[in-house]
Amino acid sequence: MAGIGGAKVGARALWFAGLVLCAVISLVARAQAQDYPSRAVKIIVPFPPGGTADGMPRIVGEWLSRKWGQPVIIENKSGAAGNVGAEAAAKSDPDGYTLLSAPPPPLVINQNLYPKLGYNPLEFVPIIIMGRVPNALVVNPDKVKAATVAEFITYVKANPGKITSATQGNGTTSHLTSEMFQLMANVKFQHVPYRGTGPALIDLLGGNVAIMFDNLGFSLPQVNAGKLKLLGVATPKRMASLPNVPTIAETLPGFESAAWFAIVAPPKTPAVIIAKINADVNEALKDPEIRKRLAGLSAEIVGGTPQATAAYMKEEVERWNNIIKAAGVKLE
Repeated sequence: MAGIGGAKVGARALWFAGLVLCAVISLVARAQAQDYPSRAVKIIVPFPPGGTADGMPRIVGEWLSRKWGQPVIIENKSGAAGNVGAEAAAKSDPDGYTLLSAPPPPLVINQNLYPKLGYNPLEFVPIIIMGRVPNALVVNPDKVKAATVAEFITYVKANPGKITSATQGNGTTSHLTSEMFQLMANVKFQHVPYRGTGPALIDLLGGNVAIMFDNLGFSLPQVNAGKLKLLGVATPKRMASLPNVPTIAETLPGFESAAWFAIVAPPKTPAVIIAKINADVNEALKDPEIRKRLAGLSAEIVGGTPQATAAYMKEEVERWNNIIKAAGVKLE
C-alpha cells in the first residue's frame, strides 16, 4: 500500500511540475512577444525581384519597419518554384526573426508536383494573407495579333504548339493557369519556364516569348504603356477598375485564377509571436497609403486571422491539386 501511495504522490508531483514548466514556457514566450522585435526581421521571398511576390512584402515590410522601429529586410532567395527559399525559411529558428512571404507554389502547390521536398509546407505556421491579385492573359502585340480571347484560341488551334507561353517557373500559378487554359480551350502551348515574374516579363516585352498568364500587378503598367496587350482577366466578373476588359470566363465559362501572397513562419514559432505579427500586418493593411500602394499592384486586400489563413490555404491545396491532376501537369 505504501508503494501505491508513494506512486500517487510521485504522479502528482510530476503533474504539478509539468504545470509549472508549461506556465514558465508560456511566460517566457509572452515576454519574448512583448519585446518582439528587438532586432532586424528578415522576410525571405522565394522569387527574384521585379514581381508582385517581391513588391507586396516590400510595401508591407516598410510599414512594419516604421511600426517596430527595427529594420525589415527582404531577402530574395529564388529557385525550384520557390522551394529553395521556402526550405531556408523552414529551417530557420522559430523566433519570428525569419519569416517567409510567398504566393501559392511553395505553400500549397509544390507538394503535389515534387516527389520530395526539403521541407514540409504543412508545418509552416500561417500568419496572414496580405492580398490577392487576379491573373490575366497578356500578349506581345508583335507576336499575337488577336484582339479577343476567342480570336486567340482560333489562332492557337491553327498553330498548335507554336505559341510560347512564359511562366514564373514549373508549378507556379502562371504555369498552372496556362495549363488550365489549354485544358479548357483544347489548345497547346510551348511552355517556357523562368525563375520568377521579372525575367519572364522582360522576355515577353522583348518578344522572345509570345504570351504570359501573369498577375496584373506588374504587367498592367506595361499594358497601359502600349507595350503589351491584355486580352482577358481571370476574375469571375469584370473588374471595376477595368470595366472594358472582358473576363476569360466570358469565352471559357468557369475559368478563374488568382495569385495570393501570404506571410508564414517557421514550424513551432510561438503563437504569441504569430498573433503579434498578424495584428501588426492587419493594422498595416488598414493604412490608407498601404491600401493605395497595393491597389497599384491590382491587389485585393485580404487580411484576417491566422486561423482563417490556415483554412484558406488548406482549401487551396485541394483546389490546385485538382487542376494538376486534371491537366496532367508534370515537372519538365
